[in-house]
Amino acid sequence: MVTSTFDAVVIGAGPGGYVAAIRLAQLGKRTALVEKESLGGVCLNWGCIPSKALIAAANLVEDVRGAAGRGVLVEAPRIDVDKLRAYKDSVVKKLVGGVGQLEKGNGVEVLKGTARFVGPGAIEVTGSAGTARVEAGAFVVATGARPIEIPGFAFDGKDVWSAREAVDLPEVPKRLVVVGGGVIGLELGTVYAKLGARVTFLEALPQILGGVEPEAVRLVQKGLRQREATVHVGAKARGWERRGAALVVRAEVDGKPLELECDRILVAVGMRPNSEGLGLAEVGVKIGSKGFVEVDGQYRTSVPSIFAIGDLAGPPLLAHKASREGEIAAEAIAGRKVARDWVAMPAAIFTDPEVAAVGLSEEQARAAGHETITGKFAFAALGRAIAIDHAEGFVKVVGDKATKLLLGVTICGPEASDLIAEAALALEMGAYLEDVALTVHAHPTLPEAFMEACKAALGEAIHALNRPERPRRDAQA
Repeated sequence: MVTSTFDAVVIGAGPGGYVAAIRLAQLGKRTALVEKESLGGVCLNWGCIPSKALIAAANLVEDVRGAAGRGVLVEAPRIDVDKLRAYKDSVVKKLVGGVGQLEKGNGVEVLKGTARFVGPGAIEVTGSAGTARVEAGAFVVATGARPIEIPGFAFDGKDVWSAREAVDLPEVPKRLVVVGGGVIGLELGTVYAKLGARVTFLEALPQILGGVEPEAVRLVQKGLRQREATVHVGAKARGWERRGAALVVRAEVDGKPLELECDRILVAVGMRPNSEGLGLAEVGVKIGSKGFVEVDGQYRTSVPSIFAIGDLAGPPLLAHKASREGEIAAEAIAGRKVARDWVAMPAAIFTDPEVAAVGLSEEQARAAGHETITGKFAFAALGRAIAIDHAEGFVKVVGDKATKLLLGVTICGPEASDLIAEAALALEMGAYLEDVALTVHAHPTLPEAFMEACKAALGEAIHALNRPERPRRDAQA
């Protein structure tokens, strides 16, 4: 068996792994990157990137449909599924190729195959050419996660889709049932609704988008209704069967039976870490009950030579979190003084309207012992939002009442996924409400809403009425 030796080896080339490999090489480490499929992992190949390409196309379809209201007269849009799929694939191909060039340019050696630990300092990589032994002083495991399969809904790629098949856009079914009302289910379900499918969502919890600001959830639900989608909460999917040309999903809603006819089923109930089959436990790496690997602040596992990052290291399962963790692990391996130290991790949901948040919600801030002060500004009062005909939603800020320190921001509305970056920077820099309120924002732009929300929290809003603060019920009790 051929043996290769490196300073460091990264297993998994998703947004955590490929970044870790690049950073290790930048820091002077002879590095190998092991990947069994395509560079870029879930994110680039069938997650973040292709789904956003489809979302952008679906948004364009809706804009064209509504263009007459702005004096632009065009034919009703028609969807060429093959061309849309080809466009999405071209986006993926371009970015995956870019990752390959970056690895090559930084001197990272890419090994194609499946890795398994045979000791704390060695793995075996099995590929089409056979099995090779790879030894290193440090390993970064970044094998990501996969869709959870639930009883009665085995993925077959034809009738029952995971997110992978849904993003591949095999067709636009006339009727689609989405099992799961979380981020993935709602993003992809919204795409298919905009492309012409009649979509029904089944969510087991009392609310879709659990943990998201309730007012934002209400606006997302309103958007779904406008697209003739149906949402059932408190709904448990029990199974499905074929009846003639239709599929029939059996469910319970608040304990009452419900049958739904459809043409395809998308199951999106979450992701499970890929911690099995790697030999981690066999070499002493501690793995929690849910399959996540236990790590410290530098992402070192219970075996000092092995690090774990990204989805494998636990929630939130976010690509940008994985990338930052990859940098931290790489720098720790290189001997730098580094640790997980961010103030807040932003998150974005590409529904319609979009929802993004960073830091503490009002409820979380109170639970943490803060007496809170809040400010909200509606996009309906913002010139730029009105001008582009996307004026639904709001920006809400949460601050500490005594110090006026900014604690958290929720944005629901146009370009929320982009707007949240300024809020994340403000939190990282320890900004106060006044800092944002006194920062001159270009006009007319969408980011002005963040400035106005901070002004509103201070009772100084210009383009909204400042309302006197009312005592909370819990304060009166």
